Amino acid sequence: MTDTKRQNFTMLCDYYELTMANGYFKAGMANRISYFDVFFRDIPDGGGFAIAAGLEQFIDYIKNLHFSEEDIAYLRAKNTFDTAFLESLKNFRFTGDIYAIPEGTPIFPHEPIVTVRAPAAQAQFIETFLLLSINHQSLIATKANRIVRAAKGRAVAEFGSRRAQGADGAYLGARAAYIGGCAATACTITDRDFGVPATGTMAHSWVQMFDSEYEAFKTYCQLYPNNATLLVDTYNTLKSGVPNAIRAFKEVLLPRGIRNFGIRLDSGDIAYLTKKARAMLDEAGLPECKIVVSNSLDEDIILALIRQGACVDSFGVGERMITSKSTPVFGGVYKLCAIEKDGQIIPKIKISENAAKITNPHYKKVYRLYENATGKAVADYITLHDEVIDETKPLELFDPDFPWKRKTLTDFTARELQVPIFKDGKCVYTSPSTSEIRDYCASQIDTLWDEVKRFENPHNYYVDLSQKLWNIKQDLLKAGNKKDF
Repeated sequence: MTDTKRQNFTMLCDYYELTMANGYFKAGMANRISYFDVFFRDIPDGGGFAIAAGLEQFIDYIKNLHFSEEDIAYLRAKNTFDTAFLESLKNFRFTGDIYAIPEGTPIFPHEPIVTVRAPAAQAQFIETFLLLSINHQSLIATKANRIVRAAKGRAVAEFGSRRAQGADGAYLGARAAYIGGCAATACTITDRDFGVPATGTMAHSWVQMFDSEYEAFKTYCQLYPNNATLLVDTYNTLKSGVPNAIRAFKEVLLPRGIRNFGIRLDSGDIAYLTKKARAMLDEAGLPECKIVVSNSLDEDIILALIRQGACVDSFGVGERMITSKSTPVFGGVYKLCAIEKDGQIIPKIKISENAAKITNPHYKKVYRLYENATGKAVADYITLHDEVIDETKPLELFDPDFPWKRKTLTDFTARELQVPIFKDGKCVYTSPSTSEIRDYCASQIDTLWDEVKRFENPHNYYVDLSQKLWNIKQDLLKAGNKKDF
């Protein structure tokens, strides 16, 4: 698993990052200060927003970034790299600056999530690990939040470890799912390392191991009286499973004054079975008995179950969350936006015939603008790094793609989203606990309008450019179109 505190993942990189670093070294450009942005272009599942996650693991990676003797020996054997370059790797470490939007923050396309300012060879080299950290956990946190919101206040537990795409997918995916709003995980190691509450009771094999279903339930209630959730669909949910659970609860738990127990369904017609089971439990005098359901759930199925009147108290969601099955790629990219030359910041732009792939140039800031009257976020605003927003004056916003569409904000608050993470190679940021990130995420989502949080056709939340930045981008586009490529 990618635990950068215990293992050296310096060589977890794309080979071209090494060939470019070697090339920069030989061309005398290795120490040229460069600026790179991480951003994404499309929100998974056609949603209204995504959630930033994965920063803590990237921070650990940067802290531990170094080449071992074995790494350098491997590179020397490739017969590709300059001897002096390989010697320089013995003292390689990150010496630049990194700014990032904190984990748990709602994020939107084309705005810089992470900005790296560093010597070119260093900035280029960290691309792969930075992207894999942010892409994976942002994807799962975003998917988990959709599922949690679909559950409409019912608890959701992450059950996906055995279907995850590798150990990291399970371990860090569970962390990201918790940031997105899940209440618990089945992944024990994620509880140990990140404090995400681990939960789970039994599998069907427990029930099958005993001579009778009732004996399996009774034994479990005796062993775990304060955490008894019985899986009732091993044989016949309504004819044996629920009746045997009721009997075990009444004979083992109620005499001890324990009324905190539940049943779980993992198959069948969930809407029908939960309604029937609820009626049976209530008739037996067990209205406090909780009903938990699982079985290949996602936000669409959960919404459908609730519309159908399913009697569900909580959900366990596995493969469709831990793999973000419906949209399994987040698509974050890492692009050069500026370099320093002769003490000046020189903006850089990538031009493409695909308009969505044209980048926003220059060293930038990103602000979130809130209406003071409602406390709601109305837009994000990307500016040059040295621009300052005066909240006492009206601020005119315009759509970067359709600049004639304009709106003037008054009585607003502007909050800069990125915070310093590394300065001159030293970490200046204290990562919050995972539970603190989860709480922060929930509070930030509350600042979004309900229209942005719609599952179908959400409102387009605007990410606008300042007039100065827009002008620079247009000048670079015009200059680029005049060049003979």
